Amino acid sequence: MKYNLRENVAEKPAEFGVFSDMFSNLLMNRGIVTARDASVFISPDYELGSHDPFLMRDMNKAVERVHKAIKNNEKIIIYSDYDADGIPGAVVLYDTFKKLGVTNFENYIPHRHNEGFGLNHDAFDEFKAKEAKLVITIDCGAGNIGEVDYANSLGIDVIITDHHELSDKIPSAFAILNPKLKDCKYPEKMLCGSGVIFKFVQAFLKKYGAEFGVPVGWEKWLLDLVGIATLSDMVPLIGENRVFAYYGLKVLKKTPRPGLAQLFQKLRVKREHLNEDDIGFTITPRINAASRMGSPDIAFNLLSTDDVALAGAYADALEHVNNERKGTVASLVKEVKKILSERDIGSKKVIVLGNPAWRPSLLGLVANNLAEQYGKPAFLWGRDGGGIIKGSCRSGRAENGNITTSVLSIMQKTPTSFSVFGGHGASGGFEVSNDNIHSLAGSLEDAAERLSVEIGDVKTAKNYVDAHISLEDVSWDLYNDIEKLSPFGVGNPKPLFLIRRARIDSIKSFGKDGNHTEIIFRDLAERKISAIQFFLSKESLPTCVVPLSTMDFVAHLEKSTFKNYPELRLRIVDIL
Repeated sequence: MKYNLRENVAEKPAEFGVFSDMFSNLLMNRGIVTARDASVFISPDYELGSHDPFLMRDMNKAVERVHKAIKNNEKIIIYSDYDADGIPGAVVLYDTFKKLGVTNFENYIPHRHNEGFGLNHDAFDEFKAKEAKLVITIDCGAGNIGEVDYANSLGIDVIITDHHELSDKIPSAFAILNPKLKDCKYPEKMLCGSGVIFKFVQAFLKKYGAEFGVPVGWEKWLLDLVGIATLSDMVPLIGENRVFAYYGLKVLKKTPRPGLAQLFQKLRVKREHLNEDDIGFTITPRINAASRMGSPDIAFNLLSTDDVALAGAYADALEHVNNERKGTVASLVKEVKKILSERDIGSKKVIVLGNPAWRPSLLGLVANNLAEQYGKPAFLWGRDGGGIIKGSCRSGRAENGNITTSVLSIMQKTPTSFSVFGGHGASGGFEVSNDNIHSLAGSLEDAAERLSVEIGDVKTAKNYVDAHISLEDVSWDLYNDIEKLSPFGVGNPKPLFLIRRARIDSIKSFGKDGNHTEIIFRDLAERKISAIQFFLSKESLPTCVVPLSTMDFVAHLEKSTFKNYPELRLRIVDIL
């Protein structure tokens, strides 16, 4: 694979004089070319970087309706999605109601396998039986036109808070808080679901907080949850989302939530060193595992409880379901790959497989595994608890790290194949009727073929690195410059460096199963520098990578706190 050095469109600005040349280049690579923008990016300001929540369409209407419900002691249902965006968002509103002294409310999280994503009639029948008057959705509802109409017929008002794309026709809800609405003037369009409900909380407390005796600024303690969701939902970490992620991590490091404290302890996560990787690789998959295995309440209870003893039990239960999930998914991946090994998929644009026995809630993980390995979109389907054919799809990655082909665009090319579909470029979900399932593979292949003709082959795009460095450049000074740009994620990738002719001192395997590799290099001053690559065994290395030889590779620079002291090391991304 060939990597290209980013070429800055301008000389280093004179006002960057206080910055090193390397740090200036990293800033310019991210489109930051003024000292003011650099200051805002390096040190996000919560007040200046957070927009007025009342700029969001329907915000005042929603706030007043909830205030009325509280004053009249109406039954309120908080209806959230079941993932690592919806569940933290549910706890945001749960905590807020508790702080306001509201008691006549309850949280509802649909069963992923039996109910699926979004609102449903049976749930509203249950709410009607409980004499609920108001339902507030979190991270769902934008596409539930018929379900909202049904709620209205039952005399239940619905306030939708969501961030998913909307069609031309929108639900007839009492209020819709979604920055993606065409006539919504809210500046930050890419909030996650928890971000939207947090803006509602900001607005409510701004207008009524004093009435309920809530201290000004109390809602900032909720940023631990908003930070988890923002980092989990892969929204661009720029603008207001960067503020939420940046301050979310700060609050997480001192969060009083006993559930998180117990989970950090169990996973040996050191709070003082908590970063976005700890969220993405430890917290997010465990929250999602709860719903995938049919127990979303475990994750909700873990985040919301204030009982230390219960927190420990919830942490144990969450770890149990996550281990169960890993085992089930590994078995399913093995089964799917065996099927693929018996088929010729080399010429196919997409992978399409299904089995009525497969659980739809797990197929997103399997599809992601296939898409990454085979470098092409993967569509997998199974049957849910109600007998409905549902599936998940993921886009593979091209050599430059971008998605190969948008799965949403593929589905949009053959809309009649689906009863329901949605998502975005990298991932999506769908339902298929019994009549259409037999022709699904052919329809998707044809759609992908037509789409590839229109957009061309993305694999011709270039792969960029931020800089070409030597082993001698690897230092704590460089790492400290990099750390100023964190947290990293979509829209703000970790700096990537190309290192050539690095001298190998030794190679060893590590990990429980020996499936990770550490390569020790020596620079010109005979200093040893460690570089690791996870899930690459020593035996899988190119034959030319041996002690006393040299190698070219691409890597990130990182700080490891696994040992009793901080260690500077390289994380290998690709061996050239």
